[in-house]
Amino acid sequence: MTIAVTVNTSWNIYNFRMGLIRALLKQGNKIIAIAPQDDYSKNLVEDGCQFVPIVMDNTGSNPFKDYSLYRQLKRIYKDQKPDIVFHYTVKPNIYGTLAAYELKIPVINNVSGLGTVFLNKGIASFVAKKLYQKAFSHAELVFFQNSDDHQLFLMEIPLPNLQTDLLPGSGINLSEFSVSPIIGEEKVFLMIARLIKDKGVLEYLEAAELTLKKYPKSKFQLLGKLDPNHARGIPESIISEAHNNSIVKYLGETDDVKPYIEKATCVVLPSYREGTPRTLLEAAAIGRPIITTNVAGCKEVVSEGETGLLCEERNALDLSEKINTICEMPQKELSVMGKNGRQLIESKFDEQIVINQYLKHLSNIMNQLQAE
Repeated sequence: MTIAVTVNTSWNIYNFRMGLIRALLKQGNKIIAIAPQDDYSKNLVEDGCQFVPIVMDNTGSNPFKDYSLYRQLKRIYKDQKPDIVFHYTVKPNIYGTLAAYELKIPVINNVSGLGTVFLNKGIASFVAKKLYQKAFSHAELVFFQNSDDHQLFLMEIPLPNLQTDLLPGSGINLSEFSVSPIIGEEKVFLMIARLIKDKGVLEYLEAAELTLKKYPKSKFQLLGKLDPNHARGIPESIISEAHNNSIVKYLGETDDVKPYIEKATCVVLPSYREGTPRTLLEAAAIGRPIITTNVAGCKEVVSEGETGLLCEERNALDLSEKINTICEMPQKELSVMGKNGRQLIESKFDEQIVINQYLKHLSNIMNQLQAE
């Protein structure tokens, strides 16, 4: 079977989808990875995929560029003749599905988070929802990563015949993450995220400043890529000011977050909404307590008081109070919290759960289509 996997970056495919892709390759399937070319494109080829580059504007909503994406994908699908396409991220989900439908190619879509379309109102959000409705009416299956996203999506976009299922994000390969002890008496807080407002970066900076007044020996770190072209990107000047004033230490970006998590006491993500945040799964798998917001996608990764703490969305004061709680906890309690987090990941977020769901639905869909 030939399976196309279409995503907005090669980096995304390589970092989040390779467990599934390797399982599909092991079964003897041919995998066509379709994404904009970046430093990870060659890795996909080395791992056994055929790579087809596309041009995609990931930040804008220009209808001419988006129509160009639709035409690109339709041409590629026509040339490559995949038996089925897996789509991830907003534009492939919409324009890839419309292109595949024109060619009568079945698709499985994955909504990894509702994002700005549902966080914001306005004409762009209205148009995006209409496009979702048109595209998803032709999907064989849509995976959602949490029940809140699933419910809200179908409440705002009526699709009574849509076949859906839930996945625990992209899952995590537990063999790549082992528990490490929390080292040192100093409390080190680490936030890992793309530096945009929706991730709660500004609240993290404010909470750090508040906590430092009470616990001056605590340390705050920020790891992630600046995104100045994003409509809600955090200006570099704000990050530099916080770094220069010793509120946070900005660590830049990295391909390997494990060493940074291992040196941290607690991982913080005060995001406004997520699908299933990979950084929190990785933190818990390594045995670190978590502080995150009590919102869709984030709250599922935390068992309140047992594996971490939940704070109010967009509330720096409440976030600071939860950070203070971690500052006051003895090492033994933090270690127990981390151990509980690892057990939660093993029971609910193992990558194999995701792979098994895909393989089951893929088999059912292809058998059903062959019977028609």
